[in-house]
Amino acid sequence: MSSLYTRSKEFTRNRKSQSDSPPASPSPTAKTFRHERLSRLESGGSNPTSSDSYSDRASARARREAREARLASLTSRVEEDSNRDYKKLYESALTENQKLKTKLQEAQLELADIKSKLEKMAQQKQEKTSDRSSVLEMEKRERRALERKMSEMEEEMKVLTELKSDNQRLKDENGALIRVISKLSK
Repeated sequence: MSSLYTRSKEFTRNRKSQSDSPPASPSPTAKTFRHERLSRLESGGSNPTSSDSYSDRASARARREAREARLASLTSRVEEDSNRDYKKLYESALTENQKLKTKLQEAQLELADIKSKLEKMAQQKQEKTSDRSSVLEMEKRERRALERKMSEMEEEMKVLTELKSDNQRLKDENGALIRVISKLSK
């Protein structure tokens, strides 16, 4: 089935190459055939003559011979293709496979190397973040401790100001009492 497909492909290629060539001057039989067709069309084409049937047979014969020639060229091409050196093709395919295998191994090694580097970087990043988190926790603890000390100192400041005011009041009272005692003792 595939051989028929390739033949039909080559057949279309041959037809294209024949049609691509510049047109040759028409042969004398083709001229007469065209002339006969034109005359038949002009006369109405209802009465075929014996010369018409002869030219039809001749053109059919020419087409058949051309078809046989094309088939013969196709079969010769198929025979040439079958006579290729398959050992060379096998060896070239084998070397190509070896090259691809080495490239694949190199790519796999490179991939493994990149993966290991990526894992190391991830571990380092995780260590840094854990170090950062521990540092952040320590800073938070220190900040809380400092805030506690500040609040305690503020409380002490309030107490101190109260004590100072009490002390001043007591001093004033003491001075007043001393004056009163000194006036009474006179």
